[in-house]
Amino acid sequence: MEATREIYWNVGHGVVLPMYLFTAICFAIFGYGFYKRLPMYRLGKPLNRLDKLPARIYLYLRGVFTQSKVLRIPEPGTYHGLFFWGFLLLFIGTLLIMVQADFSDPLLGLRFLKGIFYKGYSLVLDIAGIVAIIMLAGLAVRRFVNPPEGLETIVDDYLIHVLLFAILVTGFFIEAARMAVTEVQVTPHLARFSPIGLSLTGLFAGQSAATVEQTHRILWWVHFFLAIGFIAAIPFTKLRHIFTTSTNYLLVDMRTKGSIATLDLEDENAEQFGVAKVTDLAWKDVFDADACTTCKRCQDRCPAYATGKPLSPMKVIQQIGHMAQTDPSGSLVQEVTEEVLWDCTTCRACQDICPADIEHVNKILDMRRSLSLMDGAFPGDEVRTAINHIEVNGNPFGSAFATRGDWTAGLDVKIMAEDRDVDVLYFVGCYASFDKRNRNVARNFVSILNAAGIKVGILGKEEKCCGEPPRKLGNEYLYQSTANENLERIRHYGVKRIVTTCPHCYNTLMRDYRDLGLEDEFSVEHHSTLIQELLAQKRIALKPEPFLFTYHDSCYIGRYMDIFDQPRSVLESCGGSIAEMEAARKDSFCCGAGGGRILAEEKIGTRINVTRVKMAQEAGAPLLVSNCPFCLTMFEDGIKTGGMEGEMTSRDLAEIVAERLVS
Repeated sequence: MEATREIYWNVGHGVVLPMYLFTAICFAIFGYGFYKRLPMYRLGKPLNRLDKLPARIYLYLRGVFTQSKVLRIPEPGTYHGLFFWGFLLLFIGTLLIMVQADFSDPLLGLRFLKGIFYKGYSLVLDIAGIVAIIMLAGLAVRRFVNPPEGLETIVDDYLIHVLLFAILVTGFFIEAARMAVTEVQVTPHLARFSPIGLSLTGLFAGQSAATVEQTHRILWWVHFFLAIGFIAAIPFTKLRHIFTTSTNYLLVDMRTKGSIATLDLEDENAEQFGVAKVTDLAWKDVFDADACTTCKRCQDRCPAYATGKPLSPMKVIQQIGHMAQTDPSGSLVQEVTEEVLWDCTTCRACQDICPADIEHVNKILDMRRSLSLMDGAFPGDEVRTAINHIEVNGNPFGSAFATRGDWTAGLDVKIMAEDRDVDVLYFVGCYASFDKRNRNVARNFVSILNAAGIKVGILGKEEKCCGEPPRKLGNEYLYQSTANENLERIRHYGVKRIVTTCPHCYNTLMRDYRDLGLEDEFSVEHHSTLIQELLAQKRIALKPEPFLFTYHDSCYIGRYMDIFDQPRSVLESCGGSIAEMEAARKDSFCCGAGGGRILAEEKIGTRINVTRVKMAQEAGAPLLVSNCPFCLTMFEDGIKTGGMEGEMTSRDLAEIVAERLVS
């Protein structure tokens, strides 16, 4: 007898019509639930997130079926991933039954659930079901028994776990009841391919066939109503993330990572710059609130939250959703609070770890724009002073334009206004131009370029702040004015290649300036990758000397630019042995200076830079290496204020390379 089973055994084909009727009602409720949410999404402004559709579909399929973003955090990610795959297989198995029983068999006389395929089908579904139950149990323990700090539990969580457990368990009991009557005694060789169901058949031992059949019919209907109830509940509970989160993979921002919309400040019809209320957001920003699963991964990775500050990226997204539902014209900035908005370092750790592809950072920046451009607000008087200095002197220190190139004394560096015959323009940045500690980095970097035979030029007194700190603080006007002046100078000298030692200048010049009319007029490099290139081309030679170090992945080089291996390779070429911090590479912890915070005092909680330096100390290396002037400044301060002088030192990559140059 060929391996197979009778579909609709014991319930009969008479259930088909009412089954499809109830299913139709279920999907009507499902559709109505999402339809009722559409007005909330439409509160936001138009935004095209269906361009480059083939690429989006690929990202959608990859995100959903590989669960790669969910698996970034191993323990809960594994639970969720295995549960998803198990439940997906059960769903596919149910669809196959429906196709054969209701379509291919009655219409075409085609049965495919038989023989070897049926045996494999039965075995796979049993394994998928038990794996799903075990993983769901693991998730339940994590949420209800031993929840991590900050994981919020609401009524929906209890409902979802109970409903899913009930669906899975009743499915196995239905199988066991059927097998107890049809397979255990008649085709025991087939029963072995449903091991979980077989193990449960003992529950029906000693009962009459009529009793077991009655139990089976009751359980069949219970299971059916649980399943369609699950579907109907999706848009009304946290379960809607099944669709909203996966849809977010399709709606992902396809622009270059870290892109910020450039405001048209000349728009005379504009009544609002930045975001003050929900209706100032794009519809995707509102949709993000529905895609959020409140898993708190963003909160866990946020350096501000981790050091006792009120900012929680997760709560910001929740507050947007709350205001969208209750008061879309009310003050979103007031709901989130200025204090929270100014705490953000724009490190992008929240977005990078988010399994739902939610875009936290630009929402915060847009609210900062409203504070800065519409209200003239600053996070502190020290920031107001620094901004005024940038407006007047082109740098946050208030130093004179004429002194910007003083650090080059004795070096082979050309001033572009005097001699434009150069191979690269070194865009120095404010810290390497005026800060004593970072001036040493600039001098060392120039010595490396000189050793490679590269002719170096600088703008000198014609260079101004790249505009990144004021832009990240919301002052788009100051950013655009300084950026356009820099662009004018660069174009005037016909520069084709720019290098910088500052990741913030690097990102701004290479990416943000593109929105100001710059096309492919010049290339921009960071010094860590240029040095690696020079080593690979053997244009510089080093005398390696052994040293132990730990390396800090600066946010704007690491997460923003995906540059991780090149700096490590350079340091290893110098003779270094790395002791990695636990928070490294994409999981790196911010120094605390991003988002314009380099200009602001840190007044709440533990200092972020001290926290990061302590992480470096715990790695067991006495030397902390970075490749960012902001990071170096923060680490020098963190070592002092953290009481680690004599135990830790901080250096830039260029300083280490310059010391080992072979003349």
